Amino acid sequence: MTMVRRKRKTKKNSGVFSGLVKSKRGGWRISSGFKGSFLVLVLLIFLGGGVVGFHYLENYVQEEVGVVNRVGVLELVNPPAWINESLKEKIYSAARSNGEDLRLDLDSARSVQSNISERVSWLESVRVQSTDRSFRIYARWRKPVALVKIGVEQFYLDADLMVLDYEPVPELPIVEVSGFSARRRVPIAGSLWQHADLAAAVELIVSFDRMDKLVAGDKPLLKEIASIDVSNFDGRKRESGPHIILYAKDRTEIVWGAELGKWQRYLEAPDSEKLAKLYSHYKEYGSLMNNVKYIDLRAPEGEVYRPTDRY
Repeated sequence: MTMVRRKRKTKKNSGVFSGLVKSKRGGWRISSGFKGSFLVLVLLIFLGGGVVGFHYLENYVQEEVGVVNRVGVLELVNPPAWINESLKEKIYSAARSNGEDLRLDLDSARSVQSNISERVSWLESVRVQSTDRSFRIYARWRKPVALVKIGVEQFYLDADLMVLDYEPVPELPIVEVSGFSARRRVPIAGSLWQHADLAAAVELIVSFDRMDKLVAGDKPLLKEIASIDVSNFDGRKRESGPHIILYAKDRTEIVWGAELGKWQRYLEAPDSEKLAKLYSHYKEYGSLMNNVKYIDLRAPEGEVYRPTDRY
């Protein structure tokens, strides 16, 4: 009885012992049934791991493709206060001029930078940086100071005589230059247009702009200047006549005289004295308009100030 129970107990234990069975020779081996179960288990683990791995890979690929294919927006970094929406749209349109889809990658950033540099004369030293959501446009802005017309064409000049294509910018005091001698060919935007009479007019406008920042505050004198006439520049029409004349917006005549730096040659007041006289008048009357017939700035200090006849 005791031996039978032990055999049964031994048989029961061998059935739960990790699939091992005793061979006829007295050794232990893995049962064929356990081998099959083990192989099935390994296969399930492998397939399960593969499903998890493929699921992870699929998510990773989708995420990466989403980043690559994401469409960015264009962003101007620190534009001047006078930039309006029309000018911004001009820049954005030029950025896409080669049909860019604005995918957020390095190639698109380079293409946008090239397009703006080649097609927008208002910007120089353009640099475009792509972020995770936009293309950031860094550049130095050219500020128009003078308006020039040739026939029906019109364009701007900046302080360096760089030609800028025309785009209304009502926020800026831009002065028209008339009477200049030049060929009738319209210059190319983004090129320098160097003529002595144009250069003299632009230099004068820049000096007014500098004075406005120093003494005029929120009411710049330059905003009341409509045009500068350089038709008698350097006395080419009439040597004794004023070389440069400015006109206020009500057509009040402001006789400036010789170009900057040449006042001594014509025995006129120094340039600094002319500026002081003009701004003193502006401060006294609060305007250049509707108070005198004309203002002549050529007489040196100590001489009789030439008439500024009142109405």
